[in-house]
Amino acid sequence: MATKIIYFTVNGRPEQAEFPVDCPSQDVKDLFRAAAEAGPHDILKLYNTKGNIINISPQLAPNSPHSCYKLEVVAADCNSELLGSDLIIALGFDLSSMEKRLQSLEKRILTEAAETPAIVYEMKRQVESFREKLESVEHLSWLGLYKDMSDGTHKPSPFYHKRTLRKTREECEHVKEKFLQMSSLEVSLEVRQYLKTPTFDNWQWEDAEIMVLLQVMYTDLDFISTFNIELDVLQQFLYELYRRYNNIPFHNFKHCFCVTQMMYGLIWLTDLRSKMDSIDLLIMLTSAVCHDLDHTGYNNAYQINARTELALRYNDISPLENHHCAVAFEILEKTESNIFRNLSTEQFKRIREGIIKCILATDMTRHTEILNKFKALLPVFNFSNKDHRDVLMMIMIKVSDISNEARPMDVAEPWLDCLLQEFFNQSDMEKLEGLPVTPFMDRDKVTKPSSQTGFIRFVLFPLFTELANLFPCLEQHIIDPVRKALDYYTEMEKALEREKQNWAQSEKMVKPSTLKEPEARPEPGGTTKPVSL
Repeated sequence: MATKIIYFTVNGRPEQAEFPVDCPSQDVKDLFRAAAEAGPHDILKLYNTKGNIINISPQLAPNSPHSCYKLEVVAADCNSELLGSDLIIALGFDLSSMEKRLQSLEKRILTEAAETPAIVYEMKRQVESFREKLESVEHLSWLGLYKDMSDGTHKPSPFYHKRTLRKTREECEHVKEKFLQMSSLEVSLEVRQYLKTPTFDNWQWEDAEIMVLLQVMYTDLDFISTFNIELDVLQQFLYELYRRYNNIPFHNFKHCFCVTQMMYGLIWLTDLRSKMDSIDLLIMLTSAVCHDLDHTGYNNAYQINARTELALRYNDISPLENHHCAVAFEILEKTESNIFRNLSTEQFKRIREGIIKCILATDMTRHTEILNKFKALLPVFNFSNKDHRDVLMMIMIKVSDISNEARPMDVAEPWLDCLLQEFFNQSDMEKLEGLPVTPFMDRDKVTKPSSQTGFIRFVLFPLFTELANLFPCLEQHIIDPVRKALDYYTEMEKALEREKQNWAQSEKMVKPSTLKEPEARPEPGGTTKPVSL
C-alpha cells in the first residue's frame, strides 16, 4: 500500500508522520493530534514553510526534513493537567508509547535529581487507569463520536446534494457541543494578533472554531466586562447566529465571520477604540455578525420580481436587510441569548437603532447615497458628532461586507467562485420562472474576471479610497491588495479574450468548404448534363 511521509516540528521537536494515501481524513488529524500531545478539543493548525496555514488532510503535500511543516496547538485548555484525562482520551493516542516516554523521562529525572518525583508516579497511575477504562468500556460515546441522523424533512438546499437549506437540529447540536467543549480554550497570542489582520484565512477554520474566534473578538474588545455580558449568554447568542445562517455557498456562516473579522481588524487598525465609545464598537461588531441572517441565496431584485413573502412584508423596501434585522432581534428577544439584557433601556434603544442603520446600509441600492454622504462629511469630519459617526459606521460595515478582494488571492478567489454559484443559480431560476434576468448573474454572459473588473473599478475602489482618506493607514491594508486583485482579473480577462479569438480562428480554419454546384458536361446531342458527385 502506498504511503505518504510528512515531516514537521512540534515545539521545535522534529517529528514525522506516515500514513496511507487513502487514509481517512479524521485518522490523519488524530495522528497529528497525538504527535502534538493535544487534548481532544484543542485546536491544531499546521503551517507551511511560508508561514501559511495548510489543511491537515490526506492531501498534504509530501515534504523533506529540510522543508518541515510546523504544527502548533493554537488554542488549548490551560486548566487541564499536562497528561490528564483530556489529553489521554485524544483519539489515536498510543498509550504504550506514552508509557515508554514516561519511563525514559523517569530515568532522566532519576539521573539528574537522584529520586523520582511524586508527579511521575501520578502520571503512571493515570495511564494505567485509562488503559483499564479502554479495555472495559462497553460503548464509545465518552470519546465524543457523533453520527449524522438528519432525516431530510426540511426544504432541500438548491446548491448541495443531500443537504437541507436550513441546518438540521442534529447538525446544529453537533457543532454546538464541539463549540462548548472548545469555548474554554486559551487561544494563542499569535492567532489573536492574526485575527486583527485583513490577511486572515477563514478556510482553515471549522464552524465550531469560528465560534471560538468570535467569542475572542467580544472578549478582546472588552465587551464582556464593559457591558456585563455573561459568557454562557454570549455562547448561546453565537450558537443561535450559527443556526440561523443557511447552507448556501456565499451568504453563509463563514461569510458572516469574514465580514465580522474584517470589521474587527479595521477597528484595531484604525485605533477606533480611542476615537469612538464602546457602544458604537459593540453596534458595529454585532451588526457585522448579524448582517445576513437567514439569507436564502436570492437577492432583493429576485424577492421583488418574484413577489416573495419577504417583498410583500416589507413593501419592496430592502426586504432582505429588513429580514436580517428582524431575525437578529428575534434572537435577542430570548433571555438566554440576549447579550444586551444587562443594559439600560436607553442603551438598548441606542444599540437597536444603530444595528438597524448598519444592516440596512448593506443594501447595495443605497451605495451611492451613503458614499456621497460620507464624501461630503470628510472635509469636516468630527468624531464627536453623532451624525458623522453614524455615517462612518455605515461605511465601515459596507467596506467589511464586500472586502474579500482585500484579502490574499488564495483566500479571496474561492469566495468569488462561491458568489458566482449563487448568482448563476438565481439567474437560472429567473429564466425558469419568466422573471427579468439579473444581467450580472447570467451564466451565459458573465465570466469570472468580467464579474470583478467593473465591480472593483466602480464600487470597491471609490468606497475603499474614501475610507482610506479618513484613515491613511488603511492604504497598504485594503487599497494595495484590491489594486493587485484588479490587475489579476484584468490579465485573466485578456487571457480569456485571446483564447476566445484563437478558438474562433481555429474554427474558421477547419470549417469545411461550401460544396460548389456540379460542373456540366456536354451531351452527345449538344445538351449538357450535370456531373454526379
